[in-house]
Amino acid sequence: MKIYDITIALSDELPAFPGDPPVKIEPVTMLARGDSANVSRITISTHSGTHLDPPRHFNDNGIAIDSLPLSLFAGYALLAEITGIKAIGRAELLRLPLEGEKRLLLKTDNSRLWDQAGFVGDFAHLTPDGAHFVVDAGVKLIGIDYLSIERLHGDGEVHRILLDNGVVILEGLNLAGIVAGSYELICLPLKIRGGDGSPVRAVLRTMDREDFDLHTTRWPLA
Repeated sequence: MKIYDITIALSDELPAFPGDPPVKIEPVTMLARGDSANVSRITISTHSGTHLDPPRHFNDNGIAIDSLPLSLFAGYALLAEITGIKAIGRAELLRLPLEGEKRLLLKTDNSRLWDQAGFVGDFAHLTPDGAHFVVDAGVKLIGIDYLSIERLHGDGEVHRILLDNGVVILEGLNLAGIVAGSYELICLPLKIRGGDGSPVRAVLRTMDREDFDLHTTRWPLA
């Protein structure tokens, strides 16, 4: 068994999606300053770095991050590689073996963007018809390797299609160097009461498919 960390480290240099507050980490007490311990203050948004979007993100009446079952965030996942394409739609997803899959991670050219300074607006993203395809396929969690599943100047349609139909979104993954295939995904969010999102520590583990119970991926939509 191998464990792959697919989380982006939180730091002052981490890009933020336009309009979101940047990450800020500052010392409060320091041993080097004569204090009794090192303690830092972290200022982040609920959508900083590698994070989850629950239905509450785009719907005041949607399920909040602390009300989703933890079983959704740990289990079998398919990592699919789609490169050379910016707008990922139904045609690109049709070739994927999605039957029975409840968690889908998209590895795109975005994973190379983490090596660049600042936010890059021209990133690979899911289109509305791609989002509808994901819903129809029965996927319950979809992830992508940049700060949004939707294009930079989208109107929220992709998010709403997914979230309103019970598909949680995992954004800000770093899938560079990870080979497409079957893994166990673990991406536990912070328990933020009524939260519209949460940073996560996301990892992949190589395991046999029979170790997973796909029935645990079901969760209530209301």
